[in-house]
Amino acid sequence: MIPGAEPCPCGTSLSYAACCRRFVVDGELAPTAEALMRSRYTAYAMGSGDHLFRTWHPRTRPADIEPDPALTWIGLDVVDVVDGAADDTGGIVEFRAHWRSGEGSSRQSGTLHERSTFARRGGRWLYLGAETRV
Repeated sequence: MIPGAEPCPCGTSLSYAACCRRFVVDGELAPTAEALMRSRYTAYAMGSGDHLFRTWHPRTRPADIEPDPALTWIGLDVVDVVDGAADDTGGIVEFRAHWRSGEGSSRQSGTLHERSTFARRGGRWLYLGAETRV
Protein backbone atom coordinates (compact mmCIF):
# COMPACT_ATOMS: atom_id res chain seq x y z
CA MET A 1 0.00 0.00 0.00
CA ILE A 2 1.21 3.51 -0.78
CA PRO A 3 2.14 5.39 2.44
CA GLY A 4 -0.77 7.60 3.48
CA ALA A 5 -3.27 5.70 1.31
CA GLU A 6 -4.69 3.80 4.29
CA PRO A 7 -8.02 5.04 5.70
CA CYS A 8 -7.70 7.94 8.11
CA PRO A 9 -8.07 6.79 11.75
CA CYS A 10 -10.52 9.67 12.40
CA GLY A 11 -13.30 7.85 10.55
CA THR A 12 -13.88 10.01 7.50
CA SER A 13 -14.05 8.26 4.15
CA LEU A 14 -10.75 9.92 3.16
CA SER A 15 -7.27 8.45 3.16
CA TYR A 16 -4.88 9.48 5.93
CA ALA A 17 -2.86 11.50 3.36
CA ALA A 18 -5.95 13.41 2.23
CA CYS A 19 -7.35 13.92 5.73
CA CYS A 20 -5.38 14.29 8.98
CA ARG A 21 -1.78 13.77 7.84
CA ARG A 22 -1.47 17.41 6.79
CA PHE A 23 -2.32 18.49 10.35
CA VAL A 24 -0.53 15.76 12.32
CA VAL A 25 2.68 15.50 10.29
CA ASP A 26 2.93 18.61 8.12
CA GLY A 27 1.79 21.08 10.78
CA GLU A 28 -0.96 22.65 8.67
CA LEU A 29 -3.52 24.50 10.81
CA ALA A 30 -6.91 22.84 11.14
CA PRO A 31 -9.64 25.09 9.70
CA THR A 32 -12.32 24.09 12.23
CA ALA A 33 -12.62 22.79 15.79
CA GLU A 34 -13.95 19.48 14.46
CA ALA A 35 -10.99 19.08 12.09
CA LEU A 36 -8.64 19.74 15.01
CA MET A 37 -10.45 17.22 17.22
CA ARG A 38 -10.27 14.59 14.46
CA SER A 39 -6.56 15.27 13.97
CA ARG A 40 -5.96 14.98 17.72
CA TYR A 41 -7.75 11.63 17.79
CA THR A 42 -5.56 10.55 14.87
CA ALA A 43 -2.46 11.71 16.76
CA TYR A 44 -3.47 9.56 19.74
CA ALA A 45 -4.12 6.62 17.42
CA MET A 46 -0.74 7.03 15.73
CA GLY A 47 1.28 7.98 18.82
CA SER A 48 2.13 11.52 17.72
CA GLY A 49 2.67 13.45 20.94
CA ASP A 50 4.17 16.39 19.03
CA HIS A 51 0.83 17.22 17.40
CA LEU A 52 -0.96 16.91 20.74
CA PHE A 53 1.52 19.32 22.33
CA ARG A 54 1.25 21.85 19.49
CA THR A 55 -2.56 21.87 19.57
CA TRP A 56 -3.14 21.97 23.35
CA HIS A 57 -3.69 25.44 24.79
CA PRO A 58 -0.65 26.31 26.95
CA ARG A 59 -2.93 27.42 29.80
CA THR A 60 -4.43 23.93 30.20
CA ARG A 61 -1.73 21.63 28.78
CA PRO A 62 -0.40 19.02 31.22
CA ALA A 63 3.31 18.29 31.57
CA ASP A 64 3.03 14.79 30.05
CA ILE A 65 0.90 14.36 26.94
CA GLU A 66 2.45 11.31 25.32
CA PRO A 67 -0.18 8.84 24.09
CA ASP A 68 -0.44 5.61 26.09
CA PRO A 69 1.20 2.93 23.91
CA ALA A 70 -0.87 0.22 25.64
CA LEU A 71 -4.08 1.63 24.12
CA THR A 72 -5.16 1.00 20.56
CA TRP A 73 -7.71 3.53 19.33
CA ILE A 74 -10.13 1.68 17.06
CA GLY A 75 -12.89 4.12 16.12
CA LEU A 76 -14.30 7.61 16.45
CA ASP A 77 -17.90 8.81 16.40
CA VAL A 78 -18.60 12.55 16.37
CA VAL A 79 -21.82 13.07 18.34
CA ASP A 80 -22.30 16.85 18.24
CA VAL A 81 -20.56 20.00 17.01
CA VAL A 82 -21.41 23.46 18.34
CA ASP A 83 -19.78 26.39 16.54
CA GLY A 84 -16.08 25.95 15.77
CA ALA A 85 -16.26 27.08 12.13
CA ALA A 86 -13.39 28.93 10.49
CA ASP A 87 -14.74 32.34 11.56
CA ASP A 88 -15.73 31.40 15.14
CA THR A 89 -13.63 32.08 18.24
CA GLY A 90 -14.73 28.96 20.10
CA GLY A 91 -16.31 25.60 19.56
CA ILE A 92 -17.39 22.37 21.21
CA VAL A 93 -17.08 18.87 19.78
CA GLU A 94 -18.67 15.90 21.51
CA PHE A 95 -17.37 12.48 20.51
CA ARG A 96 -16.99 8.84 21.45
CA ALA A 97 -13.52 7.34 20.96
CA HIS A 98 -13.32 3.54 21.12
CA TRP A 99 -10.22 1.75 22.43
CA ARG A 100 -8.83 -1.63 23.37
CA SER A 101 -5.78 -2.85 25.24
CA GLY A 102 -4.14 -6.13 26.14
CA GLU A 103 -4.21 -9.51 24.45
CA GLY A 104 -6.07 -12.77 24.91
CA SER A 105 -7.85 -13.16 28.23
CA SER A 106 -6.50 -9.82 29.49
CA ARG A 107 -7.98 -7.89 26.55
CA GLN A 108 -10.12 -4.93 27.56
CA SER A 109 -12.09 -2.43 25.52
CA GLY A 110 -14.04 0.71 26.19
CA THR A 111 -15.28 4.06 25.01
CA LEU A 112 -14.14 7.52 25.99
CA HIS A 113 -17.09 9.91 25.70
CA GLU A 114 -16.07 13.57 25.87
CA ARG A 115 -17.44 17.00 25.18
CA SER A 116 -14.30 18.96 24.28
CA THR A 117 -13.89 22.73 24.19
CA PHE A 118 -11.71 24.53 21.64
CA ALA A 119 -10.63 28.16 21.25
CA ARG A 120 -9.19 30.01 18.29
CA ARG A 121 -6.12 31.99 19.27
CA GLY A 122 -3.87 33.82 16.82
CA GLY A 123 -5.75 32.26 13.90
CA ARG A 124 -5.27 28.67 15.07
CA TRP A 125 -7.56 26.25 16.87
CA LEU A 126 -6.38 24.93 20.24
CA TYR A 127 -7.80 22.28 22.54
CA LEU A 128 -8.76 23.72 25.95
CA GLY A 129 -10.20 20.77 27.84
CA ALA A 130 -13.05 18.33 28.10
CA GLU A 131 -15.95 17.20 30.17
CA THR A 132 -16.07 13.41 30.30
CA ARG A 133 -19.51 11.92 29.72
CA VAL A 134 -20.83 8.58 30.87
